[in-house]
Amino acid sequence: MSKPAALALAAPEVPCCSPMARQSLDSAAAINLSVAFKALGDPVRLQLMSMIASAPGGEICVCDLTPAFEVSASTISHHLKTLREAGLVDAERRASWVYYRPRPELMGRLATLLTPGA
Repeated sequence: MSKPAALALAAPEVPCCSPMARQSLDSAAAINLSVAFKALGDPVRLQLMSMIASAPGGEICVCDLTPAFEVSASTISHHLKTLREAGLVDAERRASWVYYRPRPELMGRLATLLTPGA
């Protein structure tokens, strides 16, 4: 039996940075991190990210995400693809369902950047 194919896309390498309150961000880091911030700039994607990040066991099935919204399944798929392409989540297909889990390394970089006085 073959292993399930991972659906994760390669996230851009984002150098870790100091909090903005301590040091200004260089242009390369700003460009890379802005992709993740832009992905989180949509209310549906922000709520999806929250649901994925807080899921018991560290992952959640798309079958549990879709019913929480009043938008079509294809719209949810589009938003999840945007989160994957931004490097915020990984996805793994298991039979007919896809399971999502957060990528804590990028979430940590975003948090560090926004932490005042860290």
